[in-house]
Amino acid sequence: MKLCIAEKPSVARDIAKVLGANMSKQGYFEGNGYWVTWTFGHFCTLKEPHDYEPHLKSWALFNLPIIPEPFGIKLISNAGVEKQFKTIEKLVTDCNEVINCGDAGQEGELIQRWVLQKAKCKKPVKRLWISSLTEEAIKEGFNNLKPAEDYQNLYLAGNARAIGDWLLGINATRLFTKKFGGNKTVLSIGRVQTPTLAMIVQRQKEIEAFSTEEYWELKTKYRDVLFTAAIDRLKTKEKAEKGLHYLKQNIFEILSFEIKEGKEKNPRLFDLTALQVEANRKFGYSAENTLKYIQSLYEKKHTTYPRVDTTYLSESLHPKIPGILQSMNFYSDLTTPLLAQTIPKSKTVFDDAKVTDHHAIIPTEIAPSASLSREEKLIYDLVAKRFIAVFYPECKISNTLVEGQVGTIPFKTTGRQILELGWREVYVKDNKEEPEKKHKEDEQTIPEFKVGEKGPHKPVIHQGKTSPPKAYTEATLLRAMETAGKQVDDEELREMMKNNGIGRPSTRANIIETLFKRNYIERKKKNILATSTGVQLIDTIQDELLKSPELTGEWEFKLRKIERGEYDAAQFKEELITMVTDLTRKVINEKAKAIFFEEEIQTKEKKSPHHGRSRQSSGKKRNVRNAGKIN
Repeated sequence: MKLCIAEKPSVARDIAKVLGANMSKQGYFEGNGYWVTWTFGHFCTLKEPHDYEPHLKSWALFNLPIIPEPFGIKLISNAGVEKQFKTIEKLVTDCNEVINCGDAGQEGELIQRWVLQKAKCKKPVKRLWISSLTEEAIKEGFNNLKPAEDYQNLYLAGNARAIGDWLLGINATRLFTKKFGGNKTVLSIGRVQTPTLAMIVQRQKEIEAFSTEEYWELKTKYRDVLFTAAIDRLKTKEKAEKGLHYLKQNIFEILSFEIKEGKEKNPRLFDLTALQVEANRKFGYSAENTLKYIQSLYEKKHTTYPRVDTTYLSESLHPKIPGILQSMNFYSDLTTPLLAQTIPKSKTVFDDAKVTDHHAIIPTEIAPSASLSREEKLIYDLVAKRFIAVFYPECKISNTLVEGQVGTIPFKTTGRQILELGWREVYVKDNKEEPEKKHKEDEQTIPEFKVGEKGPHKPVIHQGKTSPPKAYTEATLLRAMETAGKQVDDEELREMMKNNGIGRPSTRANIIETLFKRNYIERKKKNILATSTGVQLIDTIQDELLKSPELTGEWEFKLRKIERGEYDAAQFKEELITMVTDLTRKVINEKAKAIFFEEEIQTKEKKSPHHGRSRQSSGKKRNVRNAGKIN
């Protein structure tokens, strides 16, 4: 018998149906020469310190650093998990071959490998690697099963990630808690969560330190077009009024008039982060909820595998595109023009060099039914329209630049017009439904000007104030995590920087939620702010290794190199052991200072009405059940 192990009962059911294993047994399906069983996600975890040495259950500085050799795994303590594992263990013993049907990604590979390791599997193992759960994809996957060895590096990277998170999470959390926590609560430190918190704290400090300044600009209207003086902003009202007086004495003259036709590139297909960013921007959904909705759409066979970090498709998918477009009945008014001609095979969409484990998120040929939740429908709509838009022509635009002068003061204005909608045709209805945006100068309709023409104008003074940096929203925080804190607007550059981002697309939502749960950050409308505890924690950490997004990005880059077979997992582990050992020595020798927690601050505020306001006012007790949990 061949044993298939899926990551969820629902996926096992889909696989069993395709294979003809229709007989339902206790904890598995049977039929046609197959057993099909399942896990419930993570069944195993790395052992905790006290599993190696009972005395390590108590937290003490003299026990640090804790470095197991070798690292071991254990079954998660849960009755349902233990019962299902016994079924898997027996089936592994009795089968002739195992087919790993776990989620086709690093985490899925790790989950399955640990289960097989725990079950002492000695049987040959093959790998099912699919990007959607449609019947066609499952059949195709079973016709092209891969040797398990092909995914050894993927497992090594997942295992190295887990060990790295354990080494840093367990040791640094105990270290900072015992040194600075004052026995009040746990100070949780993580390889990804701490630099993420540091980015939020840094932005908050920039906002608080920002000093708003008033400025004045000279503007003028000539032939109903608004021009702005191309000089430095004026720092005093007196200078602005002198300038205005000067402008009134002189006429306006056009110096240059230039129209450049250009193209606006199509948007890229979604990876998980881009989808989470767009859903947060458009609907206010949290990253965690967006992941939940797109995962549900994947399991219902309407979209492809979601936990991806590429915006490209493999070239072999090109022949399947017309079939998917044909099945999207609800969007027929948008797909009909595409199906009337050959689908372009653009390198910005199809590129094998940019696709590793999986391709970008796209719809499958199974159109959704009316039974989807409202949120799932909205997320599907984002994916569907983006998929259609990439095959439309580019949007043609014209950019106008007009330069003029009044006396010796130069002026300029710009305008932008859409000549041909191209891919923007897909979003015309969406734009009508969105509230009207404020009129921008670069959206002015600019008439034909002739160089040398002169005439009267209406000068005015515009008074403004400098603005502080914007607080992070979930969308901008996700982008910052993807680029290790660097501000990157160019899509191609962002794609190149993904290897150095902090966290993975599948874990970033969980990291953000963890910071909320630990009361280190809070939401104020759409903004994400650090609580006073979060600020104090980052201020207490002196070691840049723990809180630098760039350095964490370098670790992430090494993990990706392990995945590609270009870096030794054992060397990565040794580097982290050295770092944790040095960190422990350094922090133990630091001068201790207590961190005030939210509850303490609020108590002081109640006692002293003149106390400064705290940024956090929830007053909830912290949940310390996950004290030793690593992220």
